[in-house]
Amino acid sequence: MDPTHVQPLSIAAGVITVSSSRNESNDTSGALINELLAADGIPLRYYTIVPDRIDAIRGAVITALESCNCVVLSGGTGLTHDDCTIEAVTPLLEKKIDGFGELFRMKSYDEIGTASMLSRAIAGITGGKVIFCIPGSTKAVRLAVGSLILPEIRHILTHANK
Repeated sequence: MDPTHVQPLSIAAGVITVSSSRNESNDTSGALINELLAADGIPLRYYTIVPDRIDAIRGAVITALESCNCVVLSGGTGLTHDDCTIEAVTPLLEKKIDGFGELFRMKSYDEIGTASMLSRAIAGITGGKVIFCIPGSTKAVRLAVGSLILPEIRHILTHANK
């Protein structure tokens, strides 16, 4: 890969779990995201759990972006009446990374079949920072963070800051 495509840079992560039922003691997805990021040397600078409400989600993202250049939201990306992570985050994005959601669903298909179409996982850039919205299951977290986010995070942030 061309070295101008991936520059050395500091990454600080924020993790936001969107759930009306989880708390710090049972947030296995949030814990797994932090574990995977830490194993890649990415420090956690912000962590919170917010209910499935647009104002709460958007407020947490804005707060996370004050100290983080990579924010991962877990949960609220499905089709139920209270899933609103995508609606909360999309207006904050300057550019969408369409391939992220497409690849996530493609890789999910290998694991769960046609049910993968129910995921509305997205990613995008704002102010030179990246936001990922992924489903809340630990299986989805492992797939998204391990197979998609970590391999490309430095590449994404390099391009987002040119």
